[in-house]
Amino acid sequence: MLISDAFAQAGGAAPGGGGLMQFVPIILMFVLLYFLLIRPQMKRAKEHKAMCDALTKGDEVVAAGGVVGRITKVNDNYVTLEVAPNTEIVVQRMAVQQLLPKGTIKGL
Repeated sequence: MLISDAFAQAGGAAPGGGGLMQFVPIILMFVLLYFLLIRPQMKRAKEHKAMCDALTKGDEVVAAGGVVGRITKVNDNYVTLEVAPNTEIVVQRMAVQQLLPKGTIKGL
């Protein structure tokens, strides 16, 4: 009638060969995401686990929430922190965020 039929044109690529090229940008984005986000996060988690496994009595640490204390007891899953003279709290090992150099608490 008044409207003519529209036909799709081949874009210069062989039929069926252009399908893989459409996925290359998506694959590159996943590779970039892995190297920029996932891999560094896994490295930090591994370092944190190694630090938590190496905790010993007498270490000065910062626990979750910013609590600073000296370790007095170490169990399998928990550590006891002395936060003030004659004041101790029990926290999970994984709640320890940072290991401080010896003598840091005296300087506070």
